Amino acid sequence: MFGGAGGGGGGGGGGGGGGSGNAVINISSGKRKTMEPQQGEYRNRNHLTQLLSTLTSTTSSAYSFLLQNDVVLLPSQTLTLESQISSVSVSLSTLLSLLPNPKSLQPIFVAPPPPPPPPTPQPPQQCWFQRFLSDASADYDSRWVDAFHMSKPSFTLLLRLLSPSLQASMPSLPPNYTLAAALFRLAHGASYRSVGRRFGLDSAGACRAFYVVCKVVNDKLGHMFEFRSDIGRIVVGFGWISLPNCCGVLGFGKFGVDGELLGKDGALMVQALVDSEGRFLDVSAGWSSKLKPDTILHQSALFSGVDESRELLNGPPFELTDGNLIPQYILGDSCLPLLPWLLTPYVRSSEEDSLSSSEQAFNFVHSRGMGLVSTAFCRVRARWQLLAKRWKEECIEFFPFVIVTGCLLHNFLIKCSEPLPDENAGCSKEGELPIYQGKMNESGQMIRDALASHLSRADDSVSLAARNTVKSKYNV
Repeated sequence: MFGGAGGGGGGGGGGGGGGSGNAVINISSGKRKTMEPQQGEYRNRNHLTQLLSTLTSTTSSAYSFLLQNDVVLLPSQTLTLESQISSVSVSLSTLLSLLPNPKSLQPIFVAPPPPPPPPTPQPPQQCWFQRFLSDASADYDSRWVDAFHMSKPSFTLLLRLLSPSLQASMPSLPPNYTLAAALFRLAHGASYRSVGRRFGLDSAGACRAFYVVCKVVNDKLGHMFEFRSDIGRIVVGFGWISLPNCCGVLGFGKFGVDGELLGKDGALMVQALVDSEGRFLDVSAGWSSKLKPDTILHQSALFSGVDESRELLNGPPFELTDGNLIPQYILGDSCLPLLPWLLTPYVRSSEEDSLSSSEQAFNFVHSRGMGLVSTAFCRVRARWQLLAKRWKEECIEFFPFVIVTGCLLHNFLIKCSEPLPDENAGCSKEGELPIYQGKMNESGQMIRDALASHLSRADDSVSLAARNTVKSKYNV
């Protein structure tokens, strides 16, 4: 059409003079300006339509692949694939809603089919977990650890302990579904929507199952915090790492919370006492990161039980080799006050000061002990990845119960001899807490000095024995 018009204009211009020819050429030029962009628009829309059709088809294929292979894929893989499919589907829907589709363009523009809708919850007998139970029936199938971060025997034992309470709290759902749904969310930080797809629940049902399990774990496994019930075992354990009569190590962990309530980089503080094996003995969760650690300590039930009611740490003292008596005590970080039952490290008063050999010996053993707290928190976050995420401010009321649930399950799995997760996977860099600046307790100083001298002598004895061994071996 454009070529014919241009040819006619050219002929008229040649035979009829410049004015007439210029008029025809201008008309032709005007048509090109008007029509060519429209033709280009047709082509662009057609290309876009083909691209969207291809993307939609690919998304549908990915979703079909997910449904057909969700039992054999790792949970981390399925969750990533779900998230990507959902993101692409939302983007495609948004693009389709923005594209014009006038009637004149209908022969050229044919909209692709809409992206696959999110799957509706399936009844329990058809959902992923039912297929998982059939496919991973062996006791030591590794997929149990992949899905729930515990073996099938440990899951079965935990279910046996919690089943009556779970059945009473959620009678509409089998207890194994309730427990598995909560553990899956805790282990992978999965959304309620993702959990619901796997267990035949809607998001509200998945949410309820999660908090029911957290409550039941707190109620039924609270005895797993053994500070009051198994102090003898605790003392023996610390004796093996050169800390006579020690009854625990006290430190803090931070769990991030987004929002204005706690400010930038806000977090919930958790005060925890751990034993020599990294088990939690006492946990006090839900403190604002704006509070000073010594304030948290003085308001905790642990402080009340030791310093006020004297119910705790009231066992017999231990006689050191020089005849000094050391009462039962726990180690505390430098952010806490030195007390007769809470021994903190020696701190130099200035850069010019240096620590004595006995003070250095004490700080070395003390630092090794304090590492037990950070390692325990790192392992909890590594196993229960929901706790490694920053929580929304509106969920802050429930967060402490979830943290305590993670700590109790950590203890339970140690008792079950489950392999410990790599603590490096759950470690996040936390700012150091400020050193306590208050007055030091004199009795605490005397006890710490006596223990430091004992550790220094023990260190000297070990060094002498090592030197004698070398002399004997090499006849020097």
